[in-house]
Amino acid sequence: MAGPLLVIDGPFLLYRSFFALPESILGVDGHPVGALLGATNVILRIAADRSPRAIVVCFGAEAADYRVALYPAYHAKRPPVPPALAWQFERAPKLFSAFGCTTQSIDELEADDILGSLAHAEASAGGRALILTGDRDMYQCAGERVSVLYLKMGSSGFEEVDPTEVKRRYGVSPELVPDFIALRGDPSDGLPGAPGIGAKTAAELLARHGTLEGVIAGADQERARIATILRDAAEELRAFKEIATLRTVELERPPDAPLDLVEGAEAARRYGLNRLAERLERAESVADL
Repeated sequence: MAGPLLVIDGPFLLYRSFFALPESILGVDGHPVGALLGATNVILRIAADRSPRAIVVCFGAEAADYRVALYPAYHAKRPPVPPALAWQFERAPKLFSAFGCTTQSIDELEADDILGSLAHAEASAGGRALILTGDRDMYQCAGERVSVLYLKMGSSGFEEVDPTEVKRRYGVSPELVPDFIALRGDPSDGLPGAPGIGAKTAAELLARHGTLEGVIAGADQERARIATILRDAAEELRAFKEIATLRTVELERPPDAPLDLVEGAEAARRYGLNRLAERLERAESVADL
């Protein structure tokens, strides 16, 4: 039986690795390479654990234009990419490709949209997809054939999130995650949500009314304070939901592509990742790493 398609949030993985490892890890030309090292180690660890049939690392726009048009403050407060990380961002696709991973980017979309589109293509073809990310927006993709491998910032390991786990964490099913985010807000994306409505109230409102539109339509059935908030913020909440909803595009299902440890070791040496290269050269398969 073929393994799952592993699709990876490239920007998050590189950011996480950059801040997890010291900048004193330098390559042959004196540039910090901790993000490249950390990201590659995570990919190898997941590959050893889940035996994916192929790996796609996704990149994209920092903030898609259509989302900024809906809400100009979207991603506005995110700090600029540190120069040491920007250098590694530029080189990451070539390094990942040496290992046999595909990299995919669409300028008009964010990495999340591409992740969701690839997972949809895989599931529609009868396969199984794993989405490696640290963005809980991706919980909306969880389904019978799609799981989220959630990586936390600053901690090791990952948690597999399926529809049951989404329901346990948020109190709503995966398809209602954008509605939930619209009401509760998402500080990482700069979305404030409905004033004074937290996660518990957002889940309760959706349980009573079904969807964000149902919540807005049924505002008069709620307490006066919440009813006023929902009426006053209705158009903004609709924009927040559209921002939180992934934009799915038609993408081809990637072919099977095993990891190439030989080419990976050579690429690792070119970047001065000598200990990683030594591990790869000793290993007969990814399971030996």
